Amino acid sequence: MLDDFMTRATLAGVGVAFAAAPLGCFVVWRRMAYFGDATAHAAILGVALSLALQMSIFVGAVAVALIMALTVTLLAGRGYAMDTLLGVLAHSALAFGLVAVSFLSGIRIDLMAYLFGDILAVSRTDLLVIWGGAALVIALIAWRWSPLLTSTLNEELAYASGIDPKREQLILTLALAITVAVAIKVVGVLLIAAMLIIPAAAARSLARTPEAMALIAAVIGGVSAFAGLRAAYMFDTPAGPSIVCVAAIVFAGFSAISWRSRSGT
Repeated sequence: MLDDFMTRATLAGVGVAFAAAPLGCFVVWRRMAYFGDATAHAAILGVALSLALQMSIFVGAVAVALIMALTVTLLAGRGYAMDTLLGVLAHSALAFGLVAVSFLSGIRIDLMAYLFGDILAVSRTDLLVIWGGAALVIALIAWRWSPLLTSTLNEELAYASGIDPKREQLILTLALAITVAVAIKVVGVLLIAAMLIIPAAAARSLARTPEAMALIAAVIGGVSAFAGLRAAYMFDTPAGPSIVCVAAIVFAGFSAISWRSRSGT
């Protein structure tokens, strides 16, 4: 079954969707969209360093994404607005990564595959990495679900409950770095934030509880991956962007339904 490249691509897309769904809910609740974008942009620098040092791209991407996320967390509130800080670090990391790639001699690299994904080239080894990373992210979020939710809703309530919001932020940051690393092959660094945010945002109008929102987001992400791949195959369009386009269409549809229900028309 796994000899079929479309089967491998579908499994990869669903794996990334399952990892991104619960994490994307926290990104939406905490208004961390730019934070996710900055972490994703930093991953291209991790790719360059991994190739230069001849080590696993997954390890390099996780390391650099985690360093970026921790740097933003440490520098936040020290004289710069968060959006300014994220903008500087995100685009600087992406620029340094692209420049670093240009210095790699003797190594053939398809830069577009890392920027926009190359899900159709996913191998069995890539599948193991993607699903292993997805399982780790899901386990982390499930383990810390209640403390993460409490610290997201109210930091003072978290402190009163014996929960350290900074520790929960660190766990969320680690999960985000892992998700970015496993999603590079599927949608690329420029579209990872979209897969984090769009399914969660679409699920928000349908869910009554946080748990339901995470489950609905996972379903929307999985359906978007499946439908986007089929659309890419039929219309000969880029696979990663096609997945994001389907997710955006689902979001627009649910938003329109929600708006009509609120307006009573």
